[in-house]
Amino acid sequence: MELNADFSERVVVHADQLEWQASPMKGVERRMLDRIGGEVARATTIVRYAPGSKFSAHTHSGGEEFIVLEGVFQDEHGDFPAGTYVRNPPTTSHTPGSDAGCTIFVKLWQFDMDDRNQFRKDMAAELGTPSDGVATATLHEDDRERVTYSHLDPGAVLTSDAAGGIEILVIGGSVTAGEDTLDRNGWLRLPEGTPLSLTAGGDGARVWMKTGHLPFAKAPAA
Repeated sequence: MELNADFSERVVVHADQLEWQASPMKGVERRMLDRIGGEVARATTIVRYAPGSKFSAHTHSGGEEFIVLEGVFQDEHGDFPAGTYVRNPPTTSHTPGSDAGCTIFVKLWQFDMDDRNQFRKDMAAELGTPSDGVATATLHEDDRERVTYSHLDPGAVLTSDAAGGIEILVIGGSVTAGEDTLDRNGWLRLPEGTPLSLTAGGDGARVWMKTGHLPFAKAPAA
């Protein structure tokens, strides 16, 4: 399966307007944003766990990165409330689920295969001092990519001309990007060489961003 798999194109997805699709596990549904591959895929997805649902134990051969958007995600490593950023690198395993239900934004098979840095962060706790109405936390940075989280005051502008492509998810509030307005769970991916300029709406915005990663996009290893 290929979905938004041409990384030379600008892509906008208003995820909250998509229908939920069943996953192979009962009670777990998803909204696909981009994908290369079948059930084992390089994928960017919003996933919803019904109360009491869980996946069976599994290993993330290609790594897993996620943000808890709503509720509390759980596995044998602990409880992960909304606002938590998690990186589970290649070879890590767990049994994910949620007693009360939750929604996460998750990226699979997008790691450096030698990465073994597993961690979780409260994104808001990492925010720096605001500048021109924008406070930013660096969540992760390596030779391939940089991951940040920003709070924007109403009308504040967030820009980036980072090499290697840019991807954002609006976690709260709204932004305008060119002719597009993105509300909560709006997702934008810009190809390499395209700069980003976001202006926060009247309620401000909370934005997750990843840069530098698109040249490494490929299907999972066999």
